[in-house]
Amino acid sequence: MRDVCVIGGNRYFGKRLIMRLLNSGAHVTVVNRGSSAPPAGSVHLVADRDDEAALAAALGSRTFDVVVDQVCYTPRQAAVARRVFAGRTGRYVMTSTVEVYEHEDSAEPVGEEAVDPRKVAVDLALPWDDAEFRDAHYGEGKRQAEAVFACDPAFPYVAVRVAHVLGGDDDFTGRLDHYAEHIRKGEPIAVPVVNHSATYVYVEEIAAFLEWAAGAEFTGPVNAAAHGRLTTADICAAVADAVGGGAAAEFRAVESGEVSPFSFARSYGMDNSRAERLGFRFGRSTQWLAQAVTETVGARTAGTGEVR
Repeated sequence: MRDVCVIGGNRYFGKRLIMRLLNSGAHVTVVNRGSSAPPAGSVHLVADRDDEAALAAALGSRTFDVVVDQVCYTPRQAAVARRVFAGRTGRYVMTSTVEVYEHEDSAEPVGEEAVDPRKVAVDLALPWDDAEFRDAHYGEGKRQAEAVFACDPAFPYVAVRVAHVLGGDDDFTGRLDHYAEHIRKGEPIAVPVVNHSATYVYVEEIAAFLEWAAGAEFTGPVNAAAHGRLTTADICAAVADAVGGGAAAEFRAVESGEVSPFSFARSYGMDNSRAERLGFRFGRSTQWLAQAVTETVGARTAGTGEVR
């Protein structure tokens, strides 16, 4: 029986990951701040992962085959985890993001080598504890967190660079709801003058990928994305179908200022070939897009406003 620790994981694809691990027969320990209880069958430890002493105390003498860190956003958090889990785990899987490639702009899919965490400078003195700063530097925080694990490894580590996630009735981001509201009201959707496609992954697929990565033996960064890029128009067409009533998306190109979610002024779609060579098979985004959108925004019966 595998002994797995999940840090965070109390919502969205983290919950699905925990259920997959439990269903596989793993012994699962979930560490979070106690804001919500993890799925039944797991062990719940309450600790703030930013508080090194509290995290170590909560863990006690426990050791794990693998740790899956769902909520590592900064190099400070990575440094704490590196110290606390050194000697406690045989493997560490950090959930990273496509946004580590935020400075890339390539017509070709971007591979993991575009951002080598061993070459990323780490600055622990930056105000990482400030929520506004952290949100504004999301990609940089993830890059530097990866670097902490990569530059002086305390254990074999993996950084799963997750594409934009779609699907599920518990999608808390509000991004698809933004489109649904604009389409229902007939309001134009702001997009860049040159609006690039991007790579995505279905919520169930990324949970499956993280479970697979937890049990594998490879190390280093790996991109997790479905085959096939999607445009804003692709997503809005699926939203319009889910909303029903003959509505259609209207777009307004803007040269500056805020644009809608899932619209991009640069091209940085991810290359998933490393993951495929290692043995994971992704689906195609067009195969699950309609289902993913319907799960999140639902559909309204034409003319009644009734949610189906």
